[in-house]
Amino acid sequence: MIPRYNRPKIEKIWSLENKFTIWTEIECLIAEKQAIIGVIPKKASKEIRNKAKFNVKEIEKIEKDTKHDVVAYINNVSKYIGDSSKYFHFGVTSSDIIDTSFSLQLKQTSEIIRKSLVECIQSLKIKSKKYKDTLMIGRSHGIHAEPITFGLKLSSFYFEFKRNLERLDQAINEISVCAISGPVGTFNSIDPRVQDYVAKKLKLNSEDVSTQVIPRDRHAYFFSVLGILASSIERFAVEIRNLQKTEVLEVEESFSSNQKGSSAMPHKRNPVLSENLTGISRYIRSGVIPSLENVVLWHERDISHSSVERIMTPDITIATDFALNRLNGIIKNLKVYPKNMLKNLNMLGGLHRTHNIMLKLIEKGLKRQQAYKIVQESAMETWNNNKNFSQVFQKNKELNKILNSKEIVKIIKDDNDLKKIDWIFKNKIK
Repeated sequence: MIPRYNRPKIEKIWSLENKFTIWTEIECLIAEKQAIIGVIPKKASKEIRNKAKFNVKEIEKIEKDTKHDVVAYINNVSKYIGDSSKYFHFGVTSSDIIDTSFSLQLKQTSEIIRKSLVECIQSLKIKSKKYKDTLMIGRSHGIHAEPITFGLKLSSFYFEFKRNLERLDQAINEISVCAISGPVGTFNSIDPRVQDYVAKKLKLNSEDVSTQVIPRDRHAYFFSVLGILASSIERFAVEIRNLQKTEVLEVEESFSSNQKGSSAMPHKRNPVLSENLTGISRYIRSGVIPSLENVVLWHERDISHSSVERIMTPDITIATDFALNRLNGIIKNLKVYPKNMLKNLNMLGGLHRTHNIMLKLIEKGLKRQQAYKIVQESAMETWNNNKNFSQVFQKNKELNKILNSKEIVKIIKDDNDLKKIDWIFKNKIK
């Protein structure tokens, strides 16, 4: 991942240094258990634990000749171990080490992503409660619909991201798997107890049946969950971008004193953070299809998935962590303009009350179709001529036969239809 969208802590997980460190720990644990059950000498296990080390540059140099990264790694570490190196990587195959390490790296990465997601959820909860009673117009198809509150709008995202957290937890469990079953997964050359031992030590689950690799449906599920999370991030970003339009300006990203919005137009204050999240979200979702295609491997294994994962996995997880961190900053520092929300709410003189008026006419005895027609006539006159709906409506002769001016004004000004928002927050947002 390019430095612009990278955070060092998560990048370090995907470094060669960390990967080979994990490989070494797995190899040492394998030797430990094999010594315990009498497969290799205990002395060999101790020497492997005490002497096993590696040099990244040396491994890369060896790999130029071997054309095999695990063999290059084994050769390099064996040099440091000495005589007991013949029991290093004993009875296992490359995928046992690579895939178990991959699981651990994914788990380490996921824990960072999870923490960032939890922070976003907490920020959304705080903001939604703060703006619980802040009136604004609700929009469907981008058009004024009925009143809501900004807090209610934010609570929708709060619960969506809570669902993302539940899915992420399931996905973390799905990919936290250890598989050390030897060539083609038969345990022919390795005792099954070794897999269980290493899994327990690394706090991973022990794979049921692994062929020679951990089944890639697990990883496909994980990246699909990240794809859904990315869509949630983008939905929030798009909402901010729409509400920050000059003619709307109900919310705005923070804009620092030295920040510049345009090289040509000094007045510009653009929603660049939200636009950036829209782009990053597209990229995160791009990992879903390759991860699904990685499920389809030949027989007990091939390596068609390998190149994809080496490129995609670090970048997608790093991008997800970056996006969540940026999202949390937007939420925390968001500028909210309640006066503009109220101005936009009332800009058409009560047009957003058409549903309430229609219901009142039905209560008065009109058929639904009749009530709809009466209200729509005044509504269309308001739209077409940019008039005040309340004034137009009070001049409607058919309406005046059923409702007087005071009743009409009362319906338009009545905010009781939002009283159940208190119930929503009391019973749902705890």
